Formats: sequence, structure tokens, C-alpha cells
Amino acid sequence: MKNRNRIIYWVTTIFLSIGMTAGGIQQIFQIGGYNEIVSALGYPLYMLSIIGTWKILGVIVILVPKFPLFKEWAYAGFFFVMSGALISHLAVGQEFSQAIPSMILLVSTVLSWYFRPGERKFESDKARSHLRDQAS
Repeated sequence: MKNRNRIIYWVTTIFLSIGMTAGGIQQIFQIGGYNEIVSALGYPLYMLSIIGTWKILGVIVILVPKFPLFKEWAYAGFFFVMSGALISHLAVGQEFSQAIPSMILLVSTVLSWYFRPGERKFESDKARSHLRDQAS
């Protein structure tokens, strides 16, 4: 069971990291159609540089060992950005297909966070996951 959880963690984390890195780079350099997307959602273009930079920093924090509190913050940031993007696409009446990338990265964020190994968890989370592992 523990091996399965590690595999799920690493697959979703690598997918999440690639998606966030690609999006972050495109947002920092304002390429790949992000200017049009953000403008259609009604947000200012300078938001791209801010969000892109935080995405890159979040990926670094999630991938490096240690720093469990920063990992929690990175996951929270990814959750807020991706859920905000999903809601924004739907709120302005865009087709659901335009919200799918946000939804996929949102699900990847939740799965990566949920299946992260004990050494990558904040202290209070370790106790909860230990109880969950004993139950399964």
C-alpha cells in the first residue's frame, strides 16, 4: 500500500511540476496565448508575472526535500490559483473546455498533497496520515 501511495505521489507531483513550470514560464514571459486568456477573464496583464513567478518558486519548494511548512504554502497557493482559474473561466461564461487545464492541475495538486510521503509533511499532518495508514 505504501509503495502504491509513493507511485501516485510521484506521478502526480511530476505532472503537476511540469504543468506549473510550463505555465509559469509562459506567464513570466507572457507567451503562449496567456495575454489573451487573462484579458478575456478581465485580469490585468501584470498578474501573469506575479503568478508565473510564484508557480516556479512553488515547484522548487515542492520538489526539494525538507521545508514542510513551505510545501504546505506552495500546495495552498497552487490550490488557490487553479481553483481561481477554474472559477474565473466559468464565471465569464467561457466554454467548459477552456477550464479543463485548470481543473486537471487542481486535481493534480490535491492528489500530490494527499499522497505526499511522511518526510514531506508538516508535523501535524504526520499524525493524521499515520492513523490513516494504520486504518488501511
